[in-house]
Amino acid sequence: MGKPTGFLEIKRAKQPYRPVQERVRDWQQVMLPWPTEVLQKQGARCMDCAVPFCHQGCPLGNIIPDWNDLVYRDRWREAIDRLHATNNFPEFTGSLCPAPCEGSCVLGINDDPVTIKAIELAIINRAFDEGWIKPEPPVLRTGKTVAVVGSGPAALAAAQQLNRAGHRVTVYERADRIGGLLRYGIPEFKMEKRILDRRLDLLCEEGIAFRVNAHVGVNVPVEVLLRDFDAILLAGGATLPRDLKVPGRNLDGIHFAMEYLPLQNRRCAGDLIPEERFITARGKRVVIIGGGDTGADCLGTVHRQGAASVHQWELLPAPPKERAPDNPWPLWPNIFRTSSAHEEGGMRDYCISTRRFSGRGGRVERLHAVRVEFVSDGNGRQTMREIPGTGFELEADLVLLAMGFLGPERDGMVGQLGVKLTERGNVWRDENWMTSVPGVFAAGDMQRGQSLIVWAIADGRQAAREMDRYLMGSTNLPSPG
Repeated sequence: MGKPTGFLEIKRAKQPYRPVQERVRDWQQVMLPWPTEVLQKQGARCMDCAVPFCHQGCPLGNIIPDWNDLVYRDRWREAIDRLHATNNFPEFTGSLCPAPCEGSCVLGINDDPVTIKAIELAIINRAFDEGWIKPEPPVLRTGKTVAVVGSGPAALAAAQQLNRAGHRVTVYERADRIGGLLRYGIPEFKMEKRILDRRLDLLCEEGIAFRVNAHVGVNVPVEVLLRDFDAILLAGGATLPRDLKVPGRNLDGIHFAMEYLPLQNRRCAGDLIPEERFITARGKRVVIIGGGDTGADCLGTVHRQGAASVHQWELLPAPPKERAPDNPWPLWPNIFRTSSAHEEGGMRDYCISTRRFSGRGGRVERLHAVRVEFVSDGNGRQTMREIPGTGFELEADLVLLAMGFLGPERDGMVGQLGVKLTERGNVWRDENWMTSVPGVFAAGDMQRGQSLIVWAIADGRQAAREMDRYLMGSTNLPSPG
């Protein structure tokens, strides 16, 4: 490495953010760029650790020590080549990935890990600023055609890889814009949509065709895809939300997160949404049920909409401040984290189970909940039980359900194709990424279940490799990991 003693001399720096009072008044990116000299010093912290466990932590197999060292040496042009060798969209992962690579950093055994995610984002931003990122259309076409259903990170990664292999790729998206959750799930303040559009423009220039308002299994018959394409990739995500089936659930003012978040993204994009259709937190007492990333996305959004108050509840206990004994390095550290949205305000609480909703005139006015605890059942499993005498009520005008997703929607495309499902309700696929229907493949959350953006991109790359092999008998596309 360029500075063998860097990890001894330099401490991990904190990601710079815009002031809370400023950022909650707009929808712009909350993170600030790192000063170059600071980031180069952070790259110098990467150790000559012999066995880089960050490779194990990253599903894409990113060659992290190499580009850390190249940034330290101010060799940014080489760094982007090394980064793009394994990751189609570093600007997405650099903004949105929770960085499992950092959880596996060898330096993290007894110190703060290297700022891998920040260095990744700085490399791709520098590359775009310098004009190094150009469209890469294939030199030759194979004559084969591929349909990709969905346009999230798994679909886009697979489409780009298959296009580079020379196949004609058409992406089908049921919404009116391309991007999947990147477009309508991720709030603008976490990743401005100009970043997504910048990459999509490149994909178009490379020769990928995009069709919007094309809902396969609804207004696009699955028979048409089976007839017109040599292979099909199902990458529509895990879009079936987990519901809270308690009395009063049907009252107005209770919405799934993915009913709420897309509307604000549409307004940020300039869409005119009638007030009667728009779900807003302005002046309301808000409760978010679910403590994960989607809940945090809702939290940051209600802050910017001007909520009167906001509580975020989680059924499970609060994670510990530090690794528990059963959560050793290099496993992902299951510890208490504070996102930028949590820094902006709101009350977080844990071990709360909502029992019912109540209200008047058909609208929700309060939640009725109880505190719970988790105890061992004697067989190594935890059982939830109510704590007697802890029932309470909380007034609420808007309730957002952000409790995760149960897999792909079964009606429409999945049902009409007749693909086999797993016990968890995801699309089954074999070791070659093919479903039970010949020529139909699956990637991303549709076959994995709700997961991380870095897993989606890795799945898309691997599925593309196996589809290329299916179409051509062999493949030169790289294998992730």
